[in-house]
Amino acid sequence: MPRVANAVFDSQRLSNVLTRLGGIAQQRSLPRFARRTLRKRLRSLSEGIPRTFTRPRVVLWPDTFTDHFSPDVGLAAARVLEHAGFDVVLPRSSVCCGLTWISTGQLGVARRVLRRTLKVLAPEIAAGTPIVALEPSCLAVLRHDIHDLLGPEEIGKSGEITALTLAEFLERYAPDVEFPDLDADGPTQAITQQHCHQHAVVGNAADERILAKAGVEGRTLDSGCCGLAGNFGMEEGHYEVSVAAAERVLVPEVDGADPDTLVLADGFSCRTQIADLTERRALHLAEVLDRALARRSSR
Repeated sequence: MPRVANAVFDSQRLSNVLTRLGGIAQQRSLPRFARRTLRKRLRSLSEGIPRTFTRPRVVLWPDTFTDHFSPDVGLAAARVLEHAGFDVVLPRSSVCCGLTWISTGQLGVARRVLRRTLKVLAPEIAAGTPIVALEPSCLAVLRHDIHDLLGPEEIGKSGEITALTLAEFLERYAPDVEFPDLDADGPTQAITQQHCHQHAVVGNAADERILAKAGVEGRTLDSGCCGLAGNFGMEEGHYEVSVAAAERVLVPEVDGADPDTLVLADGFSCRTQIADLTERRALHLAEVLDRALARRSSR
């Protein structure tokens, strides 16, 4: 019931009660639920529309943040992947990487969640279908943490998991795909807040190369953690530390950037922190590439 939830959040009195009961810092804004999830929107968009694909299937990972809070990011990614010729599908039923339970020390629950996810994904993994994860923290679990939580015999039942960022996937499976320049008058400037999990497990060199193909001159900030760090920065008693981490580099860089400079952040936590502490809205890589495609179609 997203509309009901959002109405409660919009009520100052009720939201104050919720934040106190939930142990959430009073200074924090509560995220708004999307009226329709990514799953529902993709399903309605694909119904009755014939499509021709020049490349194989790819599973788009519907993480909780993208599915319920930022479906526009998922829709942008689907359009980018379809532009590259791929048949974009979602898992046949709900999946979760278990990060919430990992980050709060509930490893037994995380193992059960991951086992169920592997069961859902088993046909696609066995077929060698790659998975594109838009949320870096989920990708880190599929690439790294899962091997610490489950034995190789459990993971191996399905086959090798090929989980990639959007940029990694495009470079590996569609190196010839082209994107029009975002701005016909010259390179677009951008600064990127790299998610901690992406920095630790994957890196964003592929992101920078893909951005360059769309005429974007990007600079990755040497900012470390944005300070939100999932639930940490939302919790009462952590707000000052969370803000101090952001104000070390991230906030001054964003505030000092030219209005025409794009602010990029693939992590939902990073985008939330930037929205809370600055006047800017950060974009996901998928949204930037989708903008480039939209600019070409509007010519």
